[in-house]
Amino acid sequence: MTDEKWGQTRAELRDTVGNNNYLTWIEPLEFKGHEDGVMSFGVKTKFIGDWVSRNFGDEIMRHCNKHGTPVDRLIFSTQRAAPANTPKAVASSPEKAPQPVLRTARGELPGAPLDTRFTFDRFVVGKPNELAHAAARRVAEGGAVTFNPLFLYGGVGLGKTHLMHAIAWELQERSPGLRVLYLSAEQFMYRFIQALRDKQMMDFKEMFRSVDVLMVDDVQFIAGKDSTQDEFFHTFNALVDQGKQVIISADCAPGEITGLEDRIKSRLQWGLVVDLHPTDYELRLGILQQKVEVYKAQYQELQISNGVLEFLAHRISTNVRVLEGALTRLFAFASLVGREITLDMATESLADILRQSDRKVTMEEIMRKVCDYYNVRMSDMMSPKRSRNIARPRQMAMWLSKNLTQRSYPEIGKRFGGRDHTTVIHAVRKIDELKAQDSQIAEDAELLRRMLEA
Repeated sequence: MTDEKWGQTRAELRDTVGNNNYLTWIEPLEFKGHEDGVMSFGVKTKFIGDWVSRNFGDEIMRHCNKHGTPVDRLIFSTQRAAPANTPKAVASSPEKAPQPVLRTARGELPGAPLDTRFTFDRFVVGKPNELAHAAARRVAEGGAVTFNPLFLYGGVGLGKTHLMHAIAWELQERSPGLRVLYLSAEQFMYRFIQALRDKQMMDFKEMFRSVDVLMVDDVQFIAGKDSTQDEFFHTFNALVDQGKQVIISADCAPGEITGLEDRIKSRLQWGLVVDLHPTDYELRLGILQQKVEVYKAQYQELQISNGVLEFLAHRISTNVRVLEGALTRLFAFASLVGREITLDMATESLADILRQSDRKVTMEEIMRKVCDYYNVRMSDMMSPKRSRNIARPRQMAMWLSKNLTQRSYPEIGKRFGGRDHTTVIHAVRKIDELKAQDSQIAEDAELLRRMLEA
């Protein structure tokens, strides 16, 4: 059979197996040749070859024989991985970065794209994150599993996702043939629901149980979702039993995730649980200095005055993403107007960010504002009353306290009548869920936030 004849056969297979299966399984096959009734193909992984042979082998041979090419056997050989000195996971830009790809019977997935900026050499290490960084480095070295799972937790903008991506890039560079799968818990749930709907659960299970490293970001998302939790539990156990590495991240420790089953909490605490603390001044300054080196390569003609980075590191302390965004805005503004970046320019062009950072909202202010807004008494807010007209404002006040202050869950609970921290976690989750479902709750939350930050 010639390449041209295989092309004709492949086109007919699209009509026979359906467009989705064709794009997923048939089109990627690399025709190698035909000799003595044996047809050879190159495939990216053994899993793909086994799947095509089992599910579409007879159909492929039938079409080939119909075109006068006697075929009684198919051979699938795994294509050789790129040499170790040609990393698969390094590229000059996110758009061109080669991503680890796995496929299921329902199409390409389930991995999320990796950000090329999130590598170990771009992760600034300081006291608040040195343990998490060291643990991530150890896992990224590959080899025997040291601790399973590695569980990373911390607030927004502290580097959890950066470390997850860095581990994936490093593993792909060290072992290009390694099956590394990174995705969010939300994507895991979406694919699980899709598999249930399409009656493809065996495909789903085989896909997730065939990886060498599974990385799930923001696992708190599946809390309260019983069926998804059950499948996650079994997937987790299957991989750990096979000696495969599992890496998980969340916004709080396993035991503090309200709505997560106790058996899952227990499993997540099997390995190493590491938290990323809020950044200190030295770490924020180090992050800015590293970012400046990157920007200088893009904006070689721009200059930045002494003291600007120190000013930003001191004034913007709540969130690394906000800090990096402020520096990005400065360089963009300076490039447009063709001026040196000075303290005056920073103060002027970042006025809104600096004003928000300066505004220190207290829990007392939050409680008063919420009481006025919902027309409830402060004493009711701290009482054991659970009627909806009291409980909902209390949950809103707790949600605002967590989002607008630096107070921990236990501190917030103590201020609200000595409640347990799990009550606060539940309140925060509840308001987040209601915001997505109830436009009035979403409007209330946004209005109260603006009133408090004004």
